Amino acid sequence: MRKFVYLFISVLFVTSCSARKGSVSDRVARKNNKSVQKSNSNYTADYTPLTSLQYIEKYKAIAIKEMNLYGIPASITLAQGLFESGSGNGTLARVANNHFGIKTNPSWQGKVYYKDDDNANDAFRVYDNPEDSFRDHSVFLQKKNYTHLFELDKNDYRGWAYGLKKAGYATNPKYPQLLIGIIEKYNLNQYDAPEGTEIAKIKRVDRVFTQIDKKEDKAVKDSLQSIPANKTYTIKQGDTLYNISKRFGIAVDSLKAMNNMSDSSIRIGQKIVVTR
Repeated sequence: MRKFVYLFISVLFVTSCSARKGSVSDRVARKNNKSVQKSNSNYTADYTPLTSLQYIEKYKAIAIKEMNLYGIPASITLAQGLFESGSGNGTLARVANNHFGIKTNPSWQGKVYYKDDDNANDAFRVYDNPEDSFRDHSVFLQKKNYTHLFELDKNDYRGWAYGLKKAGYATNPKYPQLLIGIIEKYNLNQYDAPEGTEIAKIKRVDRVFTQIDKKEDKAVKDSLQSIPANKTYTIKQGDTLYNISKRFGIAVDSLKAMNNMSDSSIRIGQKIVVTR
């Protein structure tokens, strides 16, 4: 019996450590999130729950604007917003103005909001307003693995739904059907618009592809950050050991070894050695 108890405790400890890998501590996350809530109090104070129809009415103009700029069907943007944000009633949408569940990456310079997702205290992007979230969603999709989607017509919501899943946007195997179901339930394709002319489509595709190429070129240049002269790096909001390892081209285990770290927990303001 005693062996069983020890085994149970050991498994529980290992599982707990695994869940926390690469995340900030709960204390840091709570402190950070309170700060975000305070800074966005103008939105949270006036919050009233939205129905799906109210969400559509409130954000359809923004979705149409993004469609005309980038070629993403307004129906897809609205369906993803409805699904990811719970019609705008989810914590990320209410507190962080994040309607699409987009997480931070090494290049993100804005505020973060911590929330359990794939890992404990995953870092999500915080926006000043919902419009910025919709714009970042459009920009977020300007990646090589989504390139083929921009060759579709602006009103091809089915092609986009299946293409997003194929490109790795979501892990849920039924993600395309979920989006299509939302679109057809609320007739969201009424907000989609055909390209107009083939020439207009070609111009739009060329413009988006040029933007994607520029982003890719910049990403390659920025992927490796030069080592600081004093060989140390100060932890900033949104940092994880994984992101830092990618930034400086060094393995996570090496970072932990050089800094005598038993786990991946870090805190804002902490200085760590990033080279031998």
